[in-house]
Amino acid sequence: EVKLVESGGGLVQPGGSLRLSCAASGFSFSRSAMNWIRQAPGKGLEWISTITDSGGIARYVDSVEGRFTTSRDNGLNTLYLQMNNLKPEDTAVYYCSVGSTRGLGTQVTVSS
Repeated sequence: EVKLVESGGGLVQPGGSLRLSCAASGFSFSRSAMNWIRQAPGKGLEWISTITDSGGIARYVDSVEGRFTTSRDNGLNTLYLQMNNLKPEDTAVYYCSVGSTRGLGTQVTVSS
């Protein structure tokens, strides 16, 4: 059974940073491209980033390019999202996903 558990969310002021983690199990993590997606209040799901299985290449939506960094540790079966210079519009529930499966998410709130 595929299991994805996100953590690391919270309340942060504009300009602040957070690091999200996603613990994965139940599938071959090191052979799987992984994604981060988010859902802002009242809006649909938005793709943020994809990282290749080796971690060699990561791509981002324009709105987070240069502020967010996706990485992974295949030895720990863990995906990360480093978020810097956070903005109020980054407020959302953040999910990691593999294929069509995603976790329960972690809430990120950016507010002064």
